[in-house]
Amino acid sequence: MSYQVLARKWRPQDFAALIGQAPIVTALSNALREGRIAQAYLFSGIRGVGKTTAARVLAKALNCEHGPTPEPCNRCTPCREISAGSDLDVLEVDAATYSKVEQVRELTESLRYGPARDRYKVVVLDEVHRLSRQAFDALLKIVEEPPPHVVFIFATTEIDAVPATILSRCQEYHFRRVAVEDLVVHLREICTAETIAASDAALRLIARAGEGSVRDSVALLDQLATFGGGTVADGDAARLAGGLDNSLFLALLGAMLAGNAAAVSAAAREVEDHGFDPRSVHAHFLAFCRDALHLALGSPLESATDLPREDAAALAALVRGAGYENLLRLLHQLLASESLIRRSESGALALEIAWLRGAELPKLRSVEEILRGGAPLLSTATSPAPAPAPPSRPAPAARPAAAAPKSAAPPPTAVAPARPLAEPAAVPAAPPTATDPALQPFLEAVSRRKQSLAAHLAQARRLEWVEGELRIHAPAGDTWLGAALERPSNRQVLEEALHEVWGAAAGWRLCANIPANSSPAAPETAPTQRPVAPPEEPAALNHPTVQNVLELFNGRVESVQRRTGEGED
Repeated sequence: MSYQVLARKWRPQDFAALIGQAPIVTALSNALREGRIAQAYLFSGIRGVGKTTAARVLAKALNCEHGPTPEPCNRCTPCREISAGSDLDVLEVDAATYSKVEQVRELTESLRYGPARDRYKVVVLDEVHRLSRQAFDALLKIVEEPPPHVVFIFATTEIDAVPATILSRCQEYHFRRVAVEDLVVHLREICTAETIAASDAALRLIARAGEGSVRDSVALLDQLATFGGGTVADGDAARLAGGLDNSLFLALLGAMLAGNAAAVSAAAREVEDHGFDPRSVHAHFLAFCRDALHLALGSPLESATDLPREDAAALAALVRGAGYENLLRLLHQLLASESLIRRSESGALALEIAWLRGAELPKLRSVEEILRGGAPLLSTATSPAPAPAPPSRPAPAARPAAAAPKSAAPPPTAVAPARPLAEPAAVPAAPPTATDPALQPFLEAVSRRKQSLAAHLAQARRLEWVEGELRIHAPAGDTWLGAALERPSNRQVLEEALHEVWGAAAGWRLCANIPANSSPAAPETAPTQRPVAPPEEPAALNHPTVQNVLELFNGRVESVQRRTGEGED
């Protein structure tokens, strides 16, 4: 007897053998048990999840000598002939080669006659989305009102291509991708019955490579068993599954998170030198990064990943300090490059570029961090955080603009924040702020409501909470913080944040500008909740257009000049 591939040998012959489709099995079994037979069924899903198999089992259940029954006997003549594909009353048609309207008309004409022997004439149209528009139109009437002895079963991998007029006449069942754990159990049963030696790690690699398809997973197991002479080695499974070894993926991910472009480029060259398919390697690396993302969220090793426990533990140790946000940003970047790698004729080059771009992400900073005045823009994830500069006396006025002056020594209860971003040479950089750490919840409440207002407050000389009110000390010579706090929208946000943190009785005031080297112990203050107006052209600064531009670009006004023309200022 000639050899039969495992995918055909282990094809399910009844509903109980269908893998990972319990809801569909329950619905069809109950319909057969209660005699609720529809005139047309539509099975949709990816390849290899059991659509055509379920159609054959349904045909046997309808025509079994003991049926209709949810459990065909597989021993009577109709059951055996349907399994062998030789039953005259069960027509299996490939719509890809049977798509012309003339062929469909001949089929519908033949269905007017009763079955030769069985209880029902069953028409199985596989890949039904390949029919032409005219062929679908020819099917409409007979699908809606077929003869009582005819049952249609349509199968498709592209349900979006099936016209709505056909969908509305069918009972639709969507076959899901089979879970990896279910595939591993099924592959283990096959290995036991076929005396194939394979470890759990190898079977898990095969199941992941099958991407939810039972047929693809069984076919890959058959190929590996043939390659290894009845033994499936872990290394062979990793190579024939189309991906790199997990240790190489681990080193590659670590290089990306560290911004090590040289190591990333070396990994890309190794992929090219060993002849791996760049598209398959990138897809497997995406799955590896997804496991890393789940581990970064704190999920348990057993449920967060399908990797072997040793590899999962090493991956968890790597991502523990990387941060969920960084991994999410990296995965988004790699996923955006997938289509480019898949379409490119130079797949290895496209893969290397995509990975190198991922290695540049640690050098980027979020807009929120910039607005909060975080570390310098060009700092990387691997470089240590700069130590805060010790307090010193203010620099003379003649100091070059490129060097940012330092603020006076803060009070004992205040802490010095990280250095602000350097501004262009033509504009002197604002001095760093000194803010009580107890005010951080308030600043976060403002940031949640309005990022630009939080940036304005970050430029204040000092914020302090004194006797039930927030005192905002403006820097010396400030001309824009007061204007920002004059805007009704900003005042409303500020008061809402105050009430959220300290209650409805909390108030605030903007303290008058004082020199940077003077004592802040007793500042001159403006009336409660009335900021001091800027000294320069308040009418121009409060113009709606000027306010919108300042708020949009987080800008500041250096000077106001009068423009004169014909009849206008």
